[in-house]
Amino acid sequence: MSSGIPDITLNDGRTIPQLGFGVFQVPPAETRAAVETAIEIGYRHIDTAQMYRNEQGVGEAVAASGLDRSEFFLTSKLNNGYHLPEDARKAFDRTLEALGSDYVDLFLIHWPLPTLYNGDFVQTWKTLEEFYRSGRARSIGVSNFTPHQLRRLRAETEIRPAVNQIEVHPFFTNEETRTYNSENEIATEAYSPIAQGEVLTDPAIEAIAREVGKSPAQVVLRWHIQRGDIIFPKSKTKARVEENAAIFDFELDEPSMATINSLDKGEKGRTGANPDTMAWIPEN
Repeated sequence: MSSGIPDITLNDGRTIPQLGFGVFQVPPAETRAAVETAIEIGYRHIDTAQMYRNEQGVGEAVAASGLDRSEFFLTSKLNNGYHLPEDARKAFDRTLEALGSDYVDLFLIHWPLPTLYNGDFVQTWKTLEEFYRSGRARSIGVSNFTPHQLRRLRAETEIRPAVNQIEVHPFFTNEETRTYNSENEIATEAYSPIAQGEVLTDPAIEAIAREVGKSPAQVVLRWHIQRGDIIFPKSKTKARVEENAAIFDFELDEPSMATINSLDKGEKGRTGANPDTMAWIPEN
């Protein structure tokens, strides 16, 4: 199945599978089994984060797979509490140790936190540039960055983010940020791709699903794929993990795409935090 997943070429020349498996909110004790199921089905792109506290389970599943590390694309993200350069360096070392690898394929600043650290996410990004130059992060990027924050990085640093991982789904299409990403060759990774399930009972999506003979979730994930977004839906149910991968044997026509685009509610559709006000630091 994995060979059927398209690759997206990043602005640094590396490629990333357009469909991956996310482990957000997967309990640490259950992560290894969940990732092993995903690997068995054919997923090779795994998205984790320091704040998920489950990097070790991802690393254990990869090690137990019998496959070479180079077969996998592993992403992790910097904990909000470690934006100062030396803290970021130590946290990155812990990520590599937890994953059991001497490199990560993609490392992101999880949130810009503009009201913390004197608003200086530039120093944090410059630290990620160190990881990139050393080869220990094959690609680097950001998450939850807005266009004005990306413009500041462009003006004050040397390396463009390879990706920007942002909330995107039919109720919150986040077009301003997606457009900036596209115009600046920054790949969009869409998290909460089905709005944590909220879009699945929308009558328009249900109607399209009946028409194409697929589930509402498959329809929405296919919408993302056709828009060029990178997605990594999560599920602990094997049947659902398989279903999420079975989205490459059909296409949505233009009227269906337009109907789903029209469901956008703007800021009211957002399910997660706003990047301009997010200021949460988890307890250690």
